[in-house]
Amino acid sequence: MPMHVPRKQFERYAEKALAGIPRKYRKLFHNISIIVQDMPDEEDVRLTGVPADELLGLFKGASIVEEESFFAVPPPLPNAIYLYQKNIEAICRTERELISEIRMTLLHEVGHYFGMTEEDLEAFENGGKQ
Repeated sequence: MPMHVPRKQFERYAEKALAGIPRKYRKLFHNISIIVQDMPDEEDVRLTGVPADELLGLFKGASIVEEESFFAVPPPLPNAIYLYQKNIEAICRTERELISEIRMTLLHEVGHYFGMTEEDLEAFENGGKQ
């Protein structure tokens, strides 16, 4: 049975996961919001090519690498990391699993903010082994 918590509790777990990111990286966050939604919208599903019920999180915006480019134009909207609560809950059976998955999903999307590709992230998540 999927683990379910109220939105406020889910957001507290996300805040705790964000606070667990080393300060040297957190201080590099500029113009970025963490947003919890139940599910991804149709446009995000279309853009990612990931089925709506499988997308756990998404980074939208300009990576820090793009923002620091000489010709960079500041984005009109803040960067955002989306966490899709129902999808994350659906793959978790315990509170411990839920907390861990929120952390992993958040770290994955933060990696995109720092300009890492899916391949970079996979290598990082596997301890540098491919």
